[in-house]
Amino acid sequence: MKILVQGKVQGIVLKSNDPINFLGTVDKKTGIISDESHDLFEKSIKDCILVFPSGVGSSVGAYTIYSIKSNNAAPLAMICTKADLTVATGCALVNIPLVIISDEEFSSFQSGQKISLDTKSSNPINFLE
Repeated sequence: MKILVQGKVQGIVLKSNDPINFLGTVDKKTGIISDESHDLFEKSIKDCILVFPSGVGSSVGAYTIYSIKSNNAAPLAMICTKADLTVATGCALVNIPLVIISDEEFSSFQSGQKISLDTKSSNPINFLE
């Protein structure tokens, strides 16, 4: 596990097995996934702990993360398996906690789980239910 952006949050997991193109997939005003081919189509990333493999697409997606946060439609934290430039930059820009996990750890997450994330703890991720 690698911590890229520090933070402490508690929330419900929303997991995707698809990479996310923040510029082309997420409505920056509502946080709703608008791409019909995405496994989170019509779901909101607002106020969840978003677990997904990686970001894809243009580095301009970092500004979409900024817009999502500015519109109060951002996730509480992001957990992914690959630290791409778009997600890392976007999370750092708006202080959304970001943790990179292994593929094995990724498989242990399911949508609807309640977890706590505390990047300063010796055990940063705890499943609460």
